[in-house]
Amino acid sequence: MISIVIPIHNEEPAILPLYDRLTSVLEGMKKPYEIIFVDDASTDRSFELLANLVETDQRLKVIRLRRNFGQTAALSAGFDDAQGEVIVSLDGDLQHDPEDIPALLRKIEEGYDIASGWRKNRIDNAVTRKIPSRIANWLMAKASGLDLHDFGTTFKAYRAEILKDINLYGELHRFIPALASAYGARVAEVPIRNTLRPNGNSHYGLSRAFRVLYDIITIKFLLSYLTRPMYLFGTMGMVGTGLGGAIMLYLFLYKITGHEIVIQHGPLMIAGALLLLTGLMMFSTGLLGEMLMRTYFESQGRRIYAIREVRTKRETQMTDGAR
Repeated sequence: MISIVIPIHNEEPAILPLYDRLTSVLEGMKKPYEIIFVDDASTDRSFELLANLVETDQRLKVIRLRRNFGQTAALSAGFDDAQGEVIVSLDGDLQHDPEDIPALLRKIEEGYDIASGWRKNRIDNAVTRKIPSRIANWLMAKASGLDLHDFGTTFKAYRAEILKDINLYGELHRFIPALASAYGARVAEVPIRNTLRPNGNSHYGLSRAFRVLYDIITIKFLLSYLTRPMYLFGTMGMVGTGLGGAIMLYLFLYKITGHEIVIQHGPLMIAGALLLLTGLMMFSTGLLGEMLMRTYFESQGRRIYAIREVRTKRETQMTDGAR
């Protein structure tokens, strides 16, 4: 069975065309399937349209979140609910071509655990999307050790058992292949078509660059130092101690030769030391906070989303609180 998971947020114009194209492709494959739309608290008529579609298709399910939790949380909700042995995720804005789904599934049938889409010929704006994306993908590949050209696309196919080992937080959905490869998953890259968004505006822009950079730092820490944090912090501590000791020794020798160091170099020395220490403390605090957050969620068995309701053809389920 194949599960299609689609997170949406205010995609009213795209829903009906996407549903029609999806069902056409999936029916042609002659395999059992389900389609799961996860409505991330849309404020337009997206949920209303999906609720109407549910009444006509028993293979369609709509999960409505209580508030806008973000794409990673929406995907996580869909993954948790999916029943298929293979799960395909894609965006709901028609920039992903449903006709590419068979190509992804063929890689899974060849024995790979993840088939990751590659927008080989991107048609986005060069300044705001293409160039930043290439830089980010290069950094992601170096940080994760996984040689992929396109980490950012949601269009991927997964073996369901692979996703059970992955816990998603923040905006780390783009790093699922890297996180899975750390557990031995086999990852293949499949060229996919990239089409212009027919309606509305993209939810992403240059403002996401800093968040991507933070995610790259996080994933590097998780993949390289999760079980051995002393390798990172110990090295930083030794370097800091060595540089600090060398500076203090130099200033001591400079002082005993009769020079005045406080008046000549005092303010700059203090400012530089404070900036260095503050930067290291903030960086370390961020990584430790990341680990504490994960420990909290996983020890409590909590999810990063809360469901308002689930719509299927047979029933409507109202859910209180987080799953």
